Amino acid sequence: MRILQVVTSLHIGGAEHLVTQMAIAMTELGHTVDVCVLDGEETIFTKELREKAIRVISLGTSVYNPLHILKLAKLMRNYDLVHTHNSSPQLFVAIASMISKPGLCTTEHTTSNRKRNWKWYAPIESWMYGRYDHAVCISKIAEDKLREYMGGKWTRPDSDIYNKVSTINNGVDVNAIYKAEADKELTRLKGNRTAIVMVAGFREAKDQDTVVKAMALLDKEQYEVWFAGIGVRENEVRKLAEETGVKERVRFLGLRSDVPNVLKAADIVVMSSHWEGLSLSNVEGMSAGKPFVASDVNGLREVTKGYGMMFRHEDYKELAEIIMSLGKSNELYYTTARNCLNRAMEFDLSRMVREYENVYYRIINSK
Repeated sequence: MRILQVVTSLHIGGAEHLVTQMAIAMTELGHTVDVCVLDGEETIFTKELREKAIRVISLGTSVYNPLHILKLAKLMRNYDLVHTHNSSPQLFVAIASMISKPGLCTTEHTTSNRKRNWKWYAPIESWMYGRYDHAVCISKIAEDKLREYMGGKWTRPDSDIYNKVSTINNGVDVNAIYKAEADKELTRLKGNRTAIVMVAGFREAKDQDTVVKAMALLDKEQYEVWFAGIGVRENEVRKLAEETGVKERVRFLGLRSDVPNVLKAADIVVMSSHWEGLSLSNVEGMSAGKPFVASDVNGLREVTKGYGMMFRHEDYKELAEIIMSLGKSNELYYTTARNCLNRAMEFDLSRMVREYENVYYRIINSK
């Protein structure tokens, strides 16, 4: 197959990570895959794709430029299937498909977005999704929320449109993460302390604040926290760490391309969020063979409950109690770590790629 993945950008994020993984894995299966970005800024993912001889096509520097529609219409003629991610690519490709229509697939990466609060926009989205041959959601809760938002035939199993939506859980290379070597410098710096790590951008959906507040309740000689990621809220979190008196025990690691090594150097992996679709960081954290602790919100609950440990949304006291319980009981620590690793295996990358490939073939064969 000739496949074009279309995404807003290749900055660090769940959708961007998925696109990079998918492009590489599909290429290894023998397909021709190109990646088109609306924002052509060079990133770690751009470099990784080019190192694998995967073509990255930039349409410019403005994500919302409507002229992208004409460029996409011309480009799409060269592919059997076009797969979109994020709002602007979804809409632009849907419009472009009125001129040139290969097989169309899109992925819903979250359970919520601000557009769903705009009642006037709902008919546009209904038309847009109708242009696609299939919509893949990254978790069952994301699928349920999409159907609820769309309403009508999208919620009725007997309708002709119902089967145009399905769930394929995000995947990671579990074995590669589990077998990664711990970062030596971080291992040295933490010394005898228990290190808690959260891998996530500092953005609206993420809740590093609760982790910082929990640190204020933990023994300063025994615990420290690492934040791997960058984003618009980083300065706010730094200020909070200073105000709560834990500044010396919070390490801001910045943007890391060696996340598996960071995870292996830590002792406990945390994901504190306000909401999620299905966080790749969630599954990556579980793959490290360490206990995974998550806030009890959509997207995290679905993967973590019954395997890792969960705390109520924004409840820093409960988070601190969970961390201390893991430190006091070796049995709890290792049982939780083992359960998390077993759960991660259900989201292995190879399984995800094969499921997407099956969707692609069904779309093309139905033409």
